Amino acid sequence: MLAKAIEKSDVHRRIALGMVNVIGGNSGRRMVFAFMVTAAALSMWISNTATVLALLPVALAITETSKNKHFNIALLLGLAYAASLGGAGTLIGTPPNLIFASVYNEMAGEEYSFLTWMKVSIPIIILAIPVMAMWLTRKVKLTNPIQLPKVGQWQKAEVRTLLVFSFVALLWVTRKEPFGGWSSLLDMPMIGDSSIALFGVVLMFLVSDGKGGRLLDWETAVNIPWGMLLLFAGGICLAKGIFASGLSQLIGESLTSLTTFPILILLLGLTLSVSFLTEVSSNTATATLLMPILASLAISQNMPLEILMLPAVISCSCAFCLPVATAPNSIVFSSDQVTIQQMVREGVVLNIIVAVIVSLVCYAMLV
Repeated sequence: MLAKAIEKSDVHRRIALGMVNVIGGNSGRRMVFAFMVTAAALSMWISNTATVLALLPVALAITETSKNKHFNIALLLGLAYAASLGGAGTLIGTPPNLIFASVYNEMAGEEYSFLTWMKVSIPIIILAIPVMAMWLTRKVKLTNPIQLPKVGQWQKAEVRTLLVFSFVALLWVTRKEPFGGWSSLLDMPMIGDSSIALFGVVLMFLVSDGKGGRLLDWETAVNIPWGMLLLFAGGICLAKGIFASGLSQLIGESLTSLTTFPILILLLGLTLSVSFLTEVSSNTATATLLMPILASLAISQNMPLEILMLPAVISCSCAFCLPVATAPNSIVFSSDQVTIQQMVREGVVLNIIVAVIVSLVCYAMLV
């Protein structure tokens, strides 16, 4: 519902064009990088699908003025890939992250905080986006200047929506940290991330949009993707069933021989396997299956749960080869500007590159 309020005000498009204008310039490589940074930043807070749908018309308008095929492909693929990776940036970015949080809370008996997640995910995004952009733009050379759409003056609804959402994001990030966070300071341990989200939604319903309406109305809020929520809830139920039945422990024990490998090699094998598995299956389904199994394997080896779970769940957002792998891939492919062969050719290399980055960062931050 918070994401719907942002879409209603169109502030995400203004932010996107503003970031692209600041970073992009007239260089083809910088323009691709600007779109990727923008897509990743927005996807941390709203769905990667909404991010791509907001930016795709702008990207297509730019490709129509460019005759450089390599630039056009790099821009569209970069948009899709960065939106998928950006979803790994926060706990609310994509459903697999929330399945991780649910399974971790169930098996570790404690929450995995918003800020603790971001301490690992943000370095991955900061390292991966430039490397991905460099690979995609290796053949890009533009000769004509790039024209971006004008966005006009800020509207009251845009400003107020941005302020409310920024306040909610600040509450999420600082709830537990630093020094116990504001929930400890105010002696409110019962407050969770979902309570903060609901508080933000109520604020959106109450605050005026400056035109006689509200930042969020029921007609807009009711159009959230209920099917995705049911899929996510079903994923949590299946994950708990896998754990409660003992199946996760059984499979985890059968995989104990894998822990004889050096931990870095184990992480690299895990991230590569998950990223390529997600090419042909839903990332929510992949996370549902793997999170209880990896948690049981970690417990059987007296390892912190997140050492195996975190790189695996982040890799669920790193499927870059096929249109069916992620919603951003599908949306960009539906533009008829990119072929499956082009996506596979670029995506296979990026699957491997990002798997290496995820493994190295998780090894450095968690082991």
